[in-house]
Amino acid sequence: MATSSKVKKSVRIASGRKRARQDVKLNAANTALRSKFRTAIKGVLKAVAAGDKAKAGETFRTAQKVIDSIAGKGMFHKNKAARHKSRLAAKIKSLAA
Repeated sequence: MATSSKVKKSVRIASGRKRARQDVKLNAANTALRSKFRTAIKGVLKAVAAGDKAKAGETFRTAQKVIDSIAGKGMFHKNKAARHKSRLAAKIKSLAA
């Protein structure tokens, strides 16, 4: 009978307890960064869907900063960051046509 919520055993070794404490903090930080990334992407996509090229360009510039900072921290690979930026730029460019 496998359940999705497993009970975690407490760690006995001091270094393991410290690692567990650090993991909680890092998990919260990573979750916040991932959320910030997704929000930035959605902002650009909403502007593109509305057909507002000026707003899309402005939100894209802020999204680029967010994407680059997160890739710099190692949340995901630099190629993934480049791929996201490239696809967003292509969508904005297609608004002109």
